[in-house]
Amino acid sequence: MTSPREILLGVNIDHVATLREARYRNLRGSRNAMPDPVEAALVAERAGAAGITAHLREDRRHIQDADIRALKSRISTKLNLEMGNSPGILAIALDVRPADVCLVPENRLEVTTEGGLDCEGQFDALAPTVRALAGAGIRASMFIDPDTVQVEAAAALGAPCIELHTGAYAESPSPDAELARLRTAAARALELGLQVNAGHGLTTSNVGPVAAIPGLTELNIGHAIISRAVFCGLHEAVKEMLDAIKRAAGVR
Repeated sequence: MTSPREILLGVNIDHVATLREARYRNLRGSRNAMPDPVEAALVAERAGAAGITAHLREDRRHIQDADIRALKSRISTKLNLEMGNSPGILAIALDVRPADVCLVPENRLEVTTEGGLDCEGQFDALAPTVRALAGAGIRASMFIDPDTVQVEAAAALGAPCIELHTGAYAESPSPDAELARLRTAAARALELGLQVNAGHGLTTSNVGPVAAIPGLTELNIGHAIISRAVFCGLHEAVKEMLDAIKRAAGVR
């Protein structure tokens, strides 16, 4: 029997900003602009979140530059900034200096991130970004599909951390094969000395098998938590997700 272990939860607050932007995108600075993603982050922390994740996209569809700066100054856990490999966003990251930067693929026509980053195919383009982040004391994480080739490319880039894309697992009608891929990729990453995180499409109903993957450190979850918060409040929604993760990890 394996020993209980704590799996950290990072709460993604992008969709709080999505709701704000639906009404106030063209009313920057309005005193009525709500909900505030920073306030949501503080609620998530009080409920037990170990970190806050926010994606500053090039098209600024939800999170804005000011949100990132406010998050960095006001949260008490850690900021995990998701970003595409963009010079403009990199400049902001190097200025703000979040604890973590998770590099993700970014397509302006997508509704949300649709797959993992191609670390092997984009190696030469990604390497300078990883080096720049490391030079600023920022931990780089690569958001990749559960593929050992991509795991090995992430390690070769010098990234100390990966985040496994769990979308295929979450959407599959027969998730066992996808879960096996996640386990294999995680095991290879651990062999290479990488920290293993995971996220995308996870809910209280499907998070258990992922949280039980040996060696997993952190789960980053947003949409399911924010959706549940509509009915029970954000504090309770975060606690429900944490409870589901703890059960899977054997933590009482």
